[in-house]
Amino acid sequence: MKGDDLYLIRDFVPDFDAIASEFAARSRALSGRSKLRADIAYGHRPREVLDVAFPERQAAGAPLHVFVHGGYWRSGEKADYRFVAEPVLAAGGVAALVEYDLMPGERLEVLVGQVRRALHWLHQHASDFGADPFRITVSGHSAGAHLASFLAATGPAETEAPGAPALHAMMLVSGIYELSGIPGSFLRDEARMTAEEAADWSPLGSTHHSGPRRVLAYGGNETAPFLDQAQALHDALQGEGQPVDLVAAPGLNHMSVVLDLGDPKGGLGQRLADMVALS
Repeated sequence: MKGDDLYLIRDFVPDFDAIASEFAARSRALSGRSKLRADIAYGHRPREVLDVAFPERQAAGAPLHVFVHGGYWRSGEKADYRFVAEPVLAAGGVAALVEYDLMPGERLEVLVGQVRRALHWLHQHASDFGADPFRITVSGHSAGAHLASFLAATGPAETEAPGAPALHAMMLVSGIYELSGIPGSFLRDEARMTAEEAADWSPLGSTHHSGPRRVLAYGGNETAPFLDQAQALHDALQGEGQPVDLVAAPGLNHMSVVLDLGDPKGGLGQRLADMVALS
């Protein structure tokens, strides 16, 4: 029955395809009017690449913002999310959009490692783009928020904390922070996530590093897992004394919340711009 699987976003967003098309259209528009370097390699695999967008009038030592797209770990292309750079550029920041391999062709551990290596690469090469390697912020949406969370966290099965560049702040939007429901969801054949992977890479069971202020955002019209997990992660971080904000975007769903994030005049877009400017 339609609506039984709370992770199947299409069942709860009637205009899913129209919004996805708007992602792509806004991204093409930004690509046409902004200075952009596409498909810069941070590794050796074909999808170990990133795009970098530059503000119109870039100051020396500009802040650097890193975005990780979603797609339930098994789909998604960074080129369709370039519009999320708009608030970053408006704040005078340099925006980097990270690509990574997809499940089920690769395992979740590989994806986490790729996003981490992309951050290291950007930290090492920030000056090549006129950016300050010590003014880095991060955001991600959905599965991208999950992956981005491990830029400042150690997974339950990891025996030691991975070294990572210092981050000023993170904005995790509509993230999946407890993965136990994924192997039995509609993704069972599309991502083929195992129960072991879900346990090993659930942010709610992870150790979160101090340093960055975290903003956990979600659309007010999202399904229960996204609402409940954001609240649970907020409460866990707050209980540890970590600086964290929980932000609801009223009237927005799992897709339209990304349009708001990429709009410099949107509620989340304004927060993103402020986060970048203050880094």
